[in-house]
Amino acid sequence: MSARLGHPFPSVVAARGVLASFALADDVEALAVPVAPPAAGETEVQPRAGTADAAARYGIALGDLAERAGLTGSPGEAWTLPLPRRLRTSGPDLPWADLPARLILVGVGTGSPTDLRRAGAALARQTRGIGKVVTTIGSEGGRRSPEAVRAFVEGYLLASYRLPTQGTGLEPAQPARELVLLGKHGDKDAAAITAATVGARATWLARDLTNTPSSTKNPAWLAQRASDLAAPLGLEVRVLGVPELTAEGFGGILAVGSGSASEPRLVTVSYRPADGRTGRHVVVVGKGITFDTGGISIKQRLNMVTMKTDMAGSAVALATVLAAAEQGLGHRVTAVLPLAENHFGAASYRPGDVVRMYGGRTVEVSNTDAEGRMVLADALAFADAELDPDVLIDIATLTGAASVGLGKTHAALYGADRPLVAGLEAAADAAGEPVWHMPLVEEYLDAIRSDVADLRQSPLSPPGAGSITAALFLREFAGRRRWAHLDIAGPARATADRHEITEGATGYGVRLLLRFLDDLA
Repeated sequence: MSARLGHPFPSVVAARGVLASFALADDVEALAVPVAPPAAGETEVQPRAGTADAAARYGIALGDLAERAGLTGSPGEAWTLPLPRRLRTSGPDLPWADLPARLILVGVGTGSPTDLRRAGAALARQTRGIGKVVTTIGSEGGRRSPEAVRAFVEGYLLASYRLPTQGTGLEPAQPARELVLLGKHGDKDAAAITAATVGARATWLARDLTNTPSSTKNPAWLAQRASDLAAPLGLEVRVLGVPELTAEGFGGILAVGSGSASEPRLVTVSYRPADGRTGRHVVVVGKGITFDTGGISIKQRLNMVTMKTDMAGSAVALATVLAAAEQGLGHRVTAVLPLAENHFGAASYRPGDVVRMYGGRTVEVSNTDAEGRMVLADALAFADAELDPDVLIDIATLTGAASVGLGKTHAALYGADRPLVAGLEAAADAAGEPVWHMPLVEEYLDAIRSDVADLRQSPLSPPGAGSITAALFLREFAGRRRWAHLDIAGPARATADRHEITEGATGYGVRLLLRFLDDLA
């Protein structure tokens, strides 16, 4: 799976051996070793695997250096000591003459997966623009676990991402060419690295697609990208244009796309295990608004600036099905991508309109800027009627209310199926993409009832729970399926780099869904 619009994906490999054999290699440009917070009653950071060996070989008191640099051993800290070389014509040989010229101290905190993910991210940012890096981080003898390795490598790879330059000529610093993870558990480490790589590469893809400007990314472009990416994996792709959407009654998608010169699409990408395994059929529906002006209910200017990312849900759904195929998972996975540009024009849908949705239910429109639930409702009803899923999940940058309530780190999770909710919560915790289970408050149902249609799209007199009423509206179209809704309006975008998160689109949700699929019985 390759769709990079920017720099190449870095290489991470596992190697059995000791620090000495690798640190002396000519092509190693940096050595990274871990430090942890001081033990109780002490002031110096604690060395971890390989740190004492590195100090002896370099002939340097690393604890003293760490203190001078103000390091605490906290996760996310990284400090580089650039070592000088002697003059060619004079001077004694230095202890580090044959060793890498950069020695990096990286804080690993308690060594938890979250701390190691942050340590990996810090290392990635410290090593941009160089070649091979060797590290002993995580190689704590028998205490090393595949989960720790996976988290460290995830953090490293995710933080290596840089925004595509879009032809500006201002190339971002490249990630290190290769990271060698040194330890005693080569085979187990390799499997963990593979899992981390698949998830991170899929996240890069979701970020790339979401960060692409809407001057390039319209529904037709995104549908073509889905087809191009699915073809090498042998996946089944179906693309519906306006004639097919009209004939089959996708009123919600057509209404949202009616004001734009860029016509809407509905794309399905389907993976089936090649070995005949049946497993479960998981359908992921991703909101795909390639740009959102708000329509006639137009947004304020500043609220429109980030709206090229309003198709983040569809990018996540697409990346998930592609990664499932790459991994050869034992479950069927289908991504459903309702794609439209919510613009305004002579044919725009209006507040007060009544729209007949896929399957025949009618919806009274009260706010054309609540377009996401319109396209998702069509796609959910289609998935329920035609795809026969065992599990139906939708993911969307749906409401500002979710972002206000939960901030920029947590997604709002809705669902009444307790095992499904628990599975998604566990996957979110393991992936480091947190969720908060929100209530589907039945008393708020009246807010989406209409006098002139089966449902009202958005409350006229909101009870103050915009994310909840949106979820209740979507539930009406999921039938009796095991259904969950992820409102990712907060964590889908970031204004600055922080740990494994990078500025712009974050790709939030890809690793969560892949973990869920991995663990699904």
